[in-house]
Amino acid sequence: MPLFEYKVLPAPTRGRKAPGVKTPEARFALGVEDLLNDMARAGWEYLRTDILPSEERQGLTSTHTVYRSVAVFRREVVIPGTAQTAAPDTASIPPRAPDVIETD
Repeated sequence: MPLFEYKVLPAPTRGRKAPGVKTPEARFALGVEDLLNDMARAGWEYLRTDILPSEERQGLTSTHTVYRSVAVFRREVVIPGTAQTAAPDTASIPPRAPDVIETD
């Protein structure tokens, strides 16, 4: 069974200007695209984007909850000296007995 390591980064909150990219939506999409492509070049696979609560201090004594968007990436960990397989090894798993429902 493959092992993975994960990296969680803040999702972009602003777009990026570029020639020919005029609308705010297109600039935002370009910012997200840049993040995904940069991570892919570094060997990370994009999994999903989540919105998670973060409790932060407000003033000296109180806290409030802020919701943050994060992008989750993963890549397979290669352990030296082990055989990496694409599918899990099922030979060592004993066959399961069929479920039997008894009736009166």
